[in-house]
Amino acid sequence: MTNNLKVLRAIKNISQEELAKQIQVSRQTINAMEKGKYVPSTVLSLKLARFFEKSVEEIFALEETD
Repeated sequence: MTNNLKVLRAIKNISQEELAKQIQVSRQTINAMEKGKYVPSTVLSLKLARFFEKSVEEIFALEETD
């Protein structure tokens, strides 16, 4: 699964730490998601979508191997 969290954070000009606080996870979780090492739960995906005012599909995309 790929995502554009890093780009969306840059647009909002917020750090991983700030995003983590807003959606109540650790900075390490944000970092792992951005690197593609962690696939978020449905609830976390929805929190991110709400925070960025995007659909889940606008943030995350499945790869052929998923």
